[in-house]
Amino acid sequence: MRYLFRPPGTEGAGLLALPWHLPLEEWDPALLLEVPQRGISRHVVRFVAEQGQVFALKEIPEPLARHEYALLGEFEEEGLPSVSVLGICVDRPDGQDAVLVTRYLEYSMSYRYLFSRPTHGHSVDALLDTQVELLVRLHLAGVFWGDCSLSNTLFRLDAGTLAAYLVDAETAERHPRLSTGQRHYDVDLARERVGAELLDLRAGDLLPAEVDPIDVADSLPVRYEALWDEVTREEVFTAEEQRYRVIERLQRLNDLGFDVGEVELVTDAEGARLRVETRVAEPGQNRRELFRLTGLEVQENQARRLLNDLRSFRAYLEQRSGTPVAETVAGYRWLAEVYRPVVEAIPSELAGRLEPAEVFHEVLEHRWFLSEREGRDVGTTAATRSYVENVLARTPEEMTTPSIIARRT
Repeated sequence: MRYLFRPPGTEGAGLLALPWHLPLEEWDPALLLEVPQRGISRHVVRFVAEQGQVFALKEIPEPLARHEYALLGEFEEEGLPSVSVLGICVDRPDGQDAVLVTRYLEYSMSYRYLFSRPTHGHSVDALLDTQVELLVRLHLAGVFWGDCSLSNTLFRLDAGTLAAYLVDAETAERHPRLSTGQRHYDVDLARERVGAELLDLRAGDLLPAEVDPIDVADSLPVRYEALWDEVTREEVFTAEEQRYRVIERLQRLNDLGFDVGEVELVTDAEGARLRVETRVAEPGQNRRELFRLTGLEVQENQARRLLNDLRSFRAYLEQRSGTPVAETVAGYRWLAEVYRPVVEAIPSELAGRLEPAEVFHEVLEHRWFLSEREGRDVGTTAATRSYVENVLARTPEEMTTPSIIARRT
């Protein structure tokens, strides 16, 4: 037998003493852990605990195990929503299937578990929207799932809402970019599988009586197309609207939980045409990216918002000059011409009420509000002046960090 574990290898060392020479079905129940919120699997799946962690063991043919091991490793490195793979056991005796080992996704639940606990209060609509969001995220990353279903997904609570994670990647394929046909085929497969699963819930008396499984399943392609259009479509607007409409678009994508890559503004007879590369965010990548371009150290959500403004500023520079602008040059100019003037415009008596990055974020919010109200971009200078006079000046001084520290001492 051979074992292959992803680094750090010490994490899986304690599992080596398990009886890998035996089929999972023959393992002593004393070695196993019962997970009530687990889903249904067509393969033999068992759970074990080691050093305070829970691992899922799935018995599948070796080619599939190796394929899934490699793909899940890629997904984890790129921040895609999936379970985390630890390793595989291959070349088992008597021609047994390989065993894929993944880390159990803490606090996750199967769709059946969700609906078997009415107190969770999650609707079919919420479940399907979460499933569709997962599929869109995978498609943006060039992943053809091939077996999208509720059974192959785990759900986890996230600030009162549901987040979805891919569990099974046996049939998944990786491409540089998916064609429209590949995406639609994946969606059609998902519709069929989700319909069957909802009918199964109905048979088990777990689905509300007013919910029609077929109608809900048929709505999946509609939900998918609506979200796909929202995160990938081009927008056209006038030159006067340009600055604040770009910021509005990027903020809308962030609110949906997607990150922004390349931003391109193309001017034609119809006005300014905006193209945005939408992608899945890697945890912490916004902070690292902003620091690389500007040297600013801020929190993750602040970094995301500041990067959006920096990219919008870069697109504006490129449109105005008619030539490409290096991102490092754009970062330097944005820091000197946009960010610092806002921070330095704060009167000394108001400085410290909020951290500088938070002030800049709020100025952007205030600018969007004023621009939306007036139907034109009011500019950062005017927005800063209005923010200082009408918002920051009214921020209670006792809410600031220095005041809190003073009270503690």
